Amino acid sequence: MVPSNRPKKTPPVGRPAEGRELRPRGLHTVQRLLDAGTHVFGERGYHAARVDDIVERARTSHGTFYLYFASKEDLFRTLAVGLAEHMVELAHRFPPLGPNSDDRAALRAWIEDFASLYEQWAPVLQAWTEGEVVDSEFGQIAAGLVKDFDSALAARLRDADIDLNPETTAVAIVAMIERLEFYLVAQAVPVTRDAAVDVLTDVTLRGLFGGRAPASDGGGVTASDVTAEIYS
Repeated sequence: MVPSNRPKKTPPVGRPAEGRELRPRGLHTVQRLLDAGTHVFGERGYHAARVDDIVERARTSHGTFYLYFASKEDLFRTLAVGLAEHMVELAHRFPPLGPNSDDRAALRAWIEDFASLYEQWAPVLQAWTEGEVVDSEFGQIAAGLVKDFDSALAARLRDADIDLNPETTAVAIVAMIERLEFYLVAQAVPVTRDAAVDVLTDVTLRGLFGGRAPASDGGGVTASDVTAEIYS
C-alpha cells in the first residue's frame, strides 16, 4: 500500500477527481488504485506498467479508474507528489547537529526514519528514476523535492557553524545516505539496516566534527566494510 509512517491523511487524487469531495467509499477506491499502482510500477517498471495491470491488481474496472485518474501517468504523478510531500516533511525534521551523544541519537533517529521511508516507497522511487525526464513534470517535481530537501538540511548546517559550505555539504550528505539506502533495498550489500544507519550517522558526524563526534561500533561494520562490499 501507499506507505506513511505519519498519521493517516486523505490520499491524494488524480486530475479527474480534483475539486470533488469524495465520500469514504470513493477515498477507499482511490487508495486501492494507488496501492495497486505502487505494486505494478515496482514490479513492471514505469514504462511497461499499463492501466490494465493496475485495474486488475485493484480488482476494479477501467471506468472506475478513469473516475479518479486520467492515465497511468496521472496516477504516477499523484504517487510522486505524495512521496515528495513525505520527503519534504522529513527534511524539515532534520535535527540540530552537534558533537555530543544526544545529537548523535537525534541524527541516528532521523536517518532511521529516512531509511524506513525509502524502503516503504522503494517501488515508486525505482519507477520514478526510470520514468524521469528532466523537462517532464516528473523531472520538475524531482528538482523541487531535491531543492527543498537540501535547503532544509543546509539551514541546520548553518546553525551548526561548521567550517564547510552548507549547501554543498547538504547535497553530499543526502547523496551518501540515499545511495547506501539504494544498495540496502537492492540487497546489494550484506549489511543490516541497523548497522548501515550506525555507519551513516558516524560518517556524517565525524565528517562534520572530526574526533569530537561520538560513535558506536556500528555492529562491527565500518564504512570501509560497506564500501568494499559495494565495489567487490
